[in-house]
Amino acid sequence: MTTAMLLRRLDGAQERYDELIAGLTAAQLGLKLGDLPSSTIGQQLWCVVGARESYRRAAEAGSWQGFDASLTSADLDDPARVRAVFARSHQGTHAFIAGLDPDDAYALELAFGLLEHETMHHGQLIRYLYGDRIPIPPGWKEHYVLD
Repeated sequence: MTTAMLLRRLDGAQERYDELIAGLTAAQLGLKLGDLPSSTIGQQLWCVVGARESYRRAAEAGSWQGFDASLTSADLDDPARVRAVFARSHQGTHAFIAGLDPDDAYALELAFGLLEHETMHHGQLIRYLYGDRIPIPPGWKEHYVLD
C-alpha cells in the first residue's frame, strides 16, 4: 500500500515536470529570479535529478553515497536533453520505489524524503514561473490550484 501511494505521487510529480520542461526554452532554463539570490531554472531541475539518483544510490548501498546528478551543466541549456534525463531518472526512481522493502526503514525514509524534495522543488519552480512571467502549464494550474 505504501509503495503504491508513493509511486502514484512520484508519477504525478514526473508528469508535472515533463509538462513544464516540454514548454521551456533554452533561454528560460537559464533564468533566475530577477535580482534575488537564486539558481537558474535549469539548476533547480539538476537538483531534482541529483536527488532522485543520489537517494536511490543511498538506498541500494544502505548509507549516503554523496550527491551527484547525471544531468550536467552542459545539458542545462538543452530542453530536449533535460527532458530525456528527467525521464530516465524517473524510470530509476520508479524501479527503486516499486522494489522497496517496506521493512527497510532507511530506504523508506529516503523514499519519503525524495517525495518531499520533489514537492519542495515544485513550489520553488512555481515562484520562478510567476517571477519570470512564464506561462504556467495547465497540469500545474489544476494540481496546485493556480491562476
